[in-house]
Amino acid sequence: MKIKVVLRTGKINKQGQSPLMLRFTHDRTTKFVALGLSVEPHYWDKDAELVLPNCSERITLQSQIDSTLSVYRKRIQRLEALDIPVNFDTLFETNKNRHAGITIENGFKAEIERLESLGKINSAIKHKYTLQVLNGYKPITMALEAIDIDYLKGLELYLRQRGNKDNSIATRFAIFKAIYNKAVKEGKVTVKQNPFSLFQVGSLWAKTRKRAIDKDDIQRLIDLKITDGHKTEYQRLAKDLFLFSYFTAGMNFGDIARLRYKDIVKGRVNYSRHKTQKLLSFQLVPNALRIIEKYSKDSHAQEDYIFPILNCREHTTPQQIFNRLHKVLRKVNRELKTLGEQIGLAMPLTTYVARHTYATVLKRSGVSVALISESLGHSDLSTTQIYLDSFENSQIDAAMAHLL
Repeated sequence: MKIKVVLRTGKINKQGQSPLMLRFTHDRTTKFVALGLSVEPHYWDKDAELVLPNCSERITLQSQIDSTLSVYRKRIQRLEALDIPVNFDTLFETNKNRHAGITIENGFKAEIERLESLGKINSAIKHKYTLQVLNGYKPITMALEAIDIDYLKGLELYLRQRGNKDNSIATRFAIFKAIYNKAVKEGKVTVKQNPFSLFQVGSLWAKTRKRAIDKDDIQRLIDLKITDGHKTEYQRLAKDLFLFSYFTAGMNFGDIARLRYKDIVKGRVNYSRHKTQKLLSFQLVPNALRIIEKYSKDSHAQEDYIFPILNCREHTTPQQIFNRLHKVLRKVNRELKTLGEQIGLAMPLTTYVARHTYATVLKRSGVSVALISESLGHSDLSTTQIYLDSFENSQIDAAMAHLL
């Protein structure tokens, strides 16, 4: 980008003066910007691009010229510092609501603060880790506008060289894409071509191993006897939480822990998913009601938690709640693994398996994916599909019987 101060001598006003302009040249294309100043041609030094000393208004005119030049030169320096291409579009951006200098770091930190203010500590941690990963690849002071397809391809290669697996890489990209798209939606980034539409994040997801168990396995877990003793306290809790999740439309561990007595009205549960804030409501089946009755206390208040995980007087801040849930979940999953081995499961049993099992059992029973998705509280069907295999092995076996 070249800038030159020129006098348009082809135009002369009634006072015999010609307008002063800034001439910008980029890629053999020229753009003129009026300075709003005029001077008689014989007072202008074309080669030096200066008002001559014998002009009575020299100091005022030259000061305004220098000031305007300084503004544009600083804009160019800023764009270069942020790795934003310097062209007519970026230099002469006029959208008042747009923050041309928003960086990767700015975008992530704003979202992290938002998540923390909502008490979504786990999501905030994932965003912090992704930001650290990005900073290891290239400086996060880089402008979001500078992200292109080459940047994303290089990022994928960098992550693979670090030993990251497909789903881990896909998670990092999904978070980054959400930050980028939010900035675009808010008018903080303007691009002609969204690089994430060219780089298919979805193709990074790898098919994970089976996470659902069978109805027979569920029955074996129900029938499993846990002997009394202090060491088995968490085993009983782990078993009850797993089964409660299965019998409550795959309610996840965090939502079960946050469940209060006020959320149960006439045998019906009404709660808001902590992750998505989506409201869910359904009738509790007898098995779920029996588990609630098992932990119910006669002297409880409506604001009290049902399960002995959180204490409304001890765990008051989002960080305290997150720390407590993380600690208990680790113990519960450890005990579930032991219980799974006792009923002969080859795969590790975790609270997440209950959610997958609920969805898979319904699908095998002929329930539509759309209904399963709604009951799980998913925002779209594609998320639900991750929980479910496209076809059951038995269906494939039956289909192949027609080959001969």
